[in-house]
Amino acid sequence: MPRIIADLGTCEGLGMCEAMASDYFEVREDDDGVEMVHVLSEDVPEPDRAHVHAATQACPVLALSLVD
Repeated sequence: MPRIIADLGTCEGLGMCEAMASDYFEVREDDDGVEMVHVLSEDVPEPDRAHVHAATQACPVLALSLVD
């Protein structure tokens, strides 16, 4: 099953992923008040693969990937 990997050191909390796939991504403040992505579900069922892949590719800072 494909899995979402988020590089939190790279994430800038821009929210493109959440706008495209809010079932999988949420941008919210961490404990330091910095907005960043939170992956709601790391495992992606095959029927959602293309949709989630498009959301990871939309990240302007390339902080997300979908791996097998």
